[in-house]
Amino acid sequence: MKAIVYTEGGGPEVLRLTERPVPEPAPGEVRVRVEVSGVNPTDWKSRTAAPPGGGERVPGQDGAGVVDAVGEGVDPARNGERVWIWEAAYQRPGGTAQEYVTVPERQAVPLPDGASFDLGASIPIPAMTAHRALSVLEGGPHRLGPGTLRGRTVLVAGGAGAVGNAAIQLARWSDATVITTVSSPHKAGLAVAAGAHHVVNYRAGDAAEEIRRVAPDGVDIVAEVSAAVNVPLDLAVLAPNGVVAYYADNGGPELTLPVRETFSRNLRWQGVLVYTMPAAAKREAIAAITAALTVGALRVGEEAGLPLHRFPLERTAEAHAAVEGGAVGKVLIDV
Repeated sequence: MKAIVYTEGGGPEVLRLTERPVPEPAPGEVRVRVEVSGVNPTDWKSRTAAPPGGGERVPGQDGAGVVDAVGEGVDPARNGERVWIWEAAYQRPGGTAQEYVTVPERQAVPLPDGASFDLGASIPIPAMTAHRALSVLEGGPHRLGPGTLRGRTVLVAGGAGAVGNAAIQLARWSDATVITTVSSPHKAGLAVAAGAHHVVNYRAGDAAEEIRRVAPDGVDIVAEVSAAVNVPLDLAVLAPNGVVAYYADNGGPELTLPVRETFSRNLRWQGVLVYTMPAAAKREAIAAITAALTVGALRVGEEAGLPLHRFPLERTAEAHAAVEGGAVGKVLIDV
């Protein structure tokens, strides 16, 4: 089978196309014939480091395809099942940038009828990240769904990104009031397409004033992509007992908070990383995402605020470079 591998850390140029044997599923695993692989920032960030323990590594945490073999202990009825894959390459040598991948069966989730492989490959890590960010509020829901965020106001920082897009859609599905910040009119259009009620261009005026005009009592949840630089804005708009759920270090690696203001208002900054979040939180996210996919509450494409950028498998290096360069939308690899 064809696969993209790397044996040393570095830039996109360390990725190469090769032939590998088709893997056999171990007990408790399924083998998936990969149709589409999704590229996330963690894919290129992991690639820059030398593979732990040496040897070949295949990138790609996310993907979608069809189960074509099952290991011992797995229901044979799963053969032929359309699935979306998450965390394929976390602490494992083989990701989704190859024609066949084996994963524990829980990491191959049935893809509902009507949901495309493009959608299945686009949503896993971004939507699981967004679900966690929207479900860590004190007294908030452990699982999102219609009505679970009714009466809550959510601020999505960077609504044109993959996680931001998923957060807007999941928050709207859960009946929250959704505000998002963007940096350009083009990105504002994407955020509106995703479903944001209110869009604030933070480069065109006083973002805090605009957000407070919409949410005079403050926002309950901030899904934050740039925690280090957005502390002043987040403090200015948070409601008492609010939470900033931050999932990236865009804007800097260090976060400085004013002690008295944060504890006196019972504010919380919550780190979010899918790979290390609690197993129960992963189960809740998977259940909610599946429900959202079933009813069409999660979408991709320009009309959903998430343009798709496609590359064939042999151009995976270019796909990584596009994500690293800040491509607006979702980068997919046609396997």
